[in-house]
Amino acid sequence: MVPTEFLRGVLGLLALGCAYMAGRILDGVRKGQLKLSRLYSWLFRTLLCLLALNFRHPVDGVSLTIWALALAAFTGGFWQASHQKPPEDLTPQIFPPK
Repeated sequence: MVPTEFLRGVLGLLALGCAYMAGRILDGVRKGQLKLSRLYSWLFRTLLCLLALNFRHPVDGVSLTIWALALAAFTGGFWQASHQKPPEDLTPQIFPPK
């Protein structure tokens, strides 16, 4: 039998990953590159994992810590996606001028 605290930890890690992806997708939606439905699906997954942390458990320090880390992962994903370096133009090196 798997202890419930271990399952809470796994759900917490899943929530952090989903929050990070939601932040990245938010930047894509903001730029018009991705559909809004993808953002809603990642937000739904994140919220589901975060709410499942408190299934049969009261709100405690572990829950609050994971909620705070999920918020940080969301903002980190958004920041990383919005601050990407543009691809380097290698055309002069591949095709030298004549």
